[in-house]
Amino acid sequence: MVRDLDMNGRSAALARLMGATSLAVLAAAAFAAPAHAQDAAAAQPPAADAAPGAQSSTAEEVLEADEGEIVVTGFRRSLAEALNVKRQSVGAVDVIVAEDIAKFPDQNLAESLQRVPGITIQRSGGEGSRITVRGLGAQFTRVRLNGLETVASSTSDASVSRDRGFDFNVFASELFSSIVVHKTAEASLDEGSLGAVVDLNTGNPLAGKYGFTSVLSAQASYNDLSETVGPRVAGLLSWKSPSGTLGFALSAAYQQSETHELGNNTVRWVQSRFDSVGGTPCFFTTTTSNVPAPNAGGQYRRSAPCDAVALAFHPRIPRYSFVGHDRERIGVTGSVQWSPSEETKVSLDGLFSRFKAEREEKHGEVLFRSNERAIDVVNFQVDGNNNLISGTFNDVFVRTEHYLRRSQTDFHQLGATWNQDVSDSFRFTLLGGFSKSDADIPVETTIAFDDRDAQGYSYDYTDMRRPKLTFGTSVTEPGVFQLAEIRDRPSNVANKFRTLSLRTEWDVADGFTVASGAVYRRFGFETVAFSRDTSVCPSRTTAAPDVVLGTITCTPSNVFGPTAVYGFPVTAALGEIWNVGRSGQPAGNTNQFLIPNLQASTDFTKLYSRTPALDVGNNRSVVEEVKGGYLEFRAKGEMLGMRYAGNAGIRYVKTDQSSTGISVVSGTNQNVTVERDYEDWLPAVNLAIFPTEKLILRAAAADVMTRPGLGSLTPGGSVDAFNFRVNFGNPFLRPIRATAYDLAAEWYFAPESLFSVALFQKNVESFPVGQTRSGVFADTGLPLSILPTGSPLANNPNQQITIQSQVNGSGAKLEGVEVQLQMPFRFLPGFLRNFGLITNATLIRSNADYTVIPPSTTPVPATGNPGGGAAVPVAPTIVREQTFFGLSKRTFNATLYYEDDRFSARTSASYRSRFVDDVSATGNMFEGFNSTLNVDASVRYRLTKSFEVSLEGINLTDTYRDRFTDFDANRNYEYNHFGRTILFGARYKM
Repeated sequence: MVRDLDMNGRSAALARLMGATSLAVLAAAAFAAPAHAQDAAAAQPPAADAAPGAQSSTAEEVLEADEGEIVVTGFRRSLAEALNVKRQSVGAVDVIVAEDIAKFPDQNLAESLQRVPGITIQRSGGEGSRITVRGLGAQFTRVRLNGLETVASSTSDASVSRDRGFDFNVFASELFSSIVVHKTAEASLDEGSLGAVVDLNTGNPLAGKYGFTSVLSAQASYNDLSETVGPRVAGLLSWKSPSGTLGFALSAAYQQSETHELGNNTVRWVQSRFDSVGGTPCFFTTTTSNVPAPNAGGQYRRSAPCDAVALAFHPRIPRYSFVGHDRERIGVTGSVQWSPSEETKVSLDGLFSRFKAEREEKHGEVLFRSNERAIDVVNFQVDGNNNLISGTFNDVFVRTEHYLRRSQTDFHQLGATWNQDVSDSFRFTLLGGFSKSDADIPVETTIAFDDRDAQGYSYDYTDMRRPKLTFGTSVTEPGVFQLAEIRDRPSNVANKFRTLSLRTEWDVADGFTVASGAVYRRFGFETVAFSRDTSVCPSRTTAAPDVVLGTITCTPSNVFGPTAVYGFPVTAALGEIWNVGRSGQPAGNTNQFLIPNLQASTDFTKLYSRTPALDVGNNRSVVEEVKGGYLEFRAKGEMLGMRYAGNAGIRYVKTDQSSTGISVVSGTNQNVTVERDYEDWLPAVNLAIFPTEKLILRAAAADVMTRPGLGSLTPGGSVDAFNFRVNFGNPFLRPIRATAYDLAAEWYFAPESLFSVALFQKNVESFPVGQTRSGVFADTGLPLSILPTGSPLANNPNQQITIQSQVNGSGAKLEGVEVQLQMPFRFLPGFLRNFGLITNATLIRSNADYTVIPPSTTPVPATGNPGGGAAVPVAPTIVREQTFFGLSKRTFNATLYYEDDRFSARTSASYRSRFVDDVSATGNMFEGFNSTLNVDASVRYRLTKSFEVSLEGINLTDTYRDRFTDFDANRNYEYNHFGRTILFGARYKM
């Protein structure tokens, strides 16, 4: 067992600031004049049982303004409620409130969160999924649902989530009444976040009106790329007893949608040596021989054309693709509240959600990857970024693929809360509950047709995002293809939480409160995965009997031409014709392919009757038990003629962690478990000063921590035999610890209005980084038997590969500024006064050091045999400075709205600049996404007090997702679009 103790002595500056602020707060509480009654609202953060979205649901609210009485309804009312919560909080808080019961302003929680200053989102299949807060990704954000921390994993992206990040697309947005984002830490706030703590809140029936309330809404969703219509239905029924002591609420939502993702990708770019260039052979039987060695073997001989092509980057798998997303969400929430007296309230809250997703992919491609040694370059062009930007090629490896993944995520949570005022000065909250997210993939199947001797293939990436891909031989005739590979990878990811916490508050004196609490949490993560991957011919280097169909005799990989056998002859019954469709391709592109018919091909190969093998790297688990407590002092009052409110305290937490993975020893899988524990002391200070009734100055400082990523903690390892990567886990990674500082000024210059500026800085002590080195597979100590049969690495285990593990890296720094403006145009005449604006901008800069592998500068090793393979030597690693992964340096959001007593309209735009999200591979320096601008709009019209109709548009500009590889060269990794989505519907409230 390993013990890791951190008493936070690292943060002397924080200790000084905390000490000074604490003394000021406590001294003011003891000696300052008593606070006014209205100060209470400004001094206390919103209670968990008084979530902003759970306030009264009457049709209108009256606010007092300088120009007289203003009636605020609908969207404007939700803005006013959100500002009210922000204004009352001591720490930095942002809030999104439902306009009314079961009426969230966006189709997706993540898409709503992107309106919050400092928050950007990542999209999956055209809709929001995960968030980044102030430059820190999803793994640095903790999410609580009705006060209970939880993790929800979805499977709608290219792979299932296996880390701590929360996937917001699991839930229908109509189930929630509010989202509260805590951007600064407090001792009383759950630990585990460097970015933010996000509270998701469902129903609160005792905060509603008396009697029954019911709401029913229905929408139809149309996507102009898939040209399909899907339903979206939500309903709510709530009741509050005449005495106000008992209430219940039940809500349900259903949504089904189908979207298409069309475009192209390259699966990165790479440097490789080809068989010949422009008629010049690149390989000979020996380095001095004049006898060429075509297709395989021999020795590389340097020449100007061969070196130019070898050192230039070319796409690994250039292709146009189709990705279909078919999603279905079902969600139910229930809440029962009992308050027999003003001193007692007991709540029982439950939530169930089922998210089903089907992802279908179709590809027409050329596998340059690992096959360059047999390919002849007829002609080529290299651009200024050292890209093999265009060329014509013979003996290429053509492949068509058909992929299908069916997945289902079931999430359920049950929690109970007891709020009790023991006396006028002492109260407590007891909270307990459990949650489970179970993401299951029973089917993840790929079938591949190959033609490994195609002639006259050409590509042109002069327009990097819209390449022209031309196949010189037929790609629609069954006779040119062989069924060569079949794959199936079923898996499951489960996250479980159990929580019990006690919070107490003691009003020691007027304006001075002592808060304390204790918490126990148990988190369990487990992922299991299996593989049915195989090639029809398991070896391309020696003849061997087929293991799939039992009728094929394989031929060596250096045999090309129509007699080469590497699979089963394709017939028309095994295939289907696929048209690329509206993928942004230029004229002259090849747009039709024969791809496998999944049903026919899996039946023919009996794929699902094959015994699955263990996917070693993706079978692991982590169990964490957290015990902790906090002590916090809260004060409010008046000093030097100004009101103030503040809190200062410390949180202690002890983490017991058990990590299990699979290590391969002498060809045998062995479960390995590593246990350790570590402690953290996390001081935090928040101070709010009110120079005037409209101006608030805020300051905060805290030590914060995030536990290491789940995928990095395994004591086992994983092998990517197609991308030549071997990854090892590290169960001894330290938590990511940082010191955070915040300064902000908020000016509430008019009703429903705010102008604010916030400065923030996070000094990160250390964070896990990949330690990368190059070598051959034998350097890992793992046996060849764990490599998937027929994979490129299994065929050539002496290929240079990237060996990567996680280590505790050096520190880093992040700092930025947020600017926010929110205002209705009440100063304008006539109908113009019904307009309003919400806008914000966040500018961030950060620095972190990463170990990366740069491009190769020579096509042959410095010493030794120049070899007969495609790989160029892997360059030595270097350390390069870059931003945090997932961080956009600039983000902007703006919403222009109009609202009167019947008609409302909104247009929203969200921009984020380019960002990196990984260190990339194959000689590329980082990879990520280029800038995006998303525009949405909605229109609503109230026909009666109870009935309204709506029209909404999402992604109106049909923005492409532009993913790059290599930060400097900005090479095309992926360029896809998802189409526009139009929703039209109606809503009835009684």
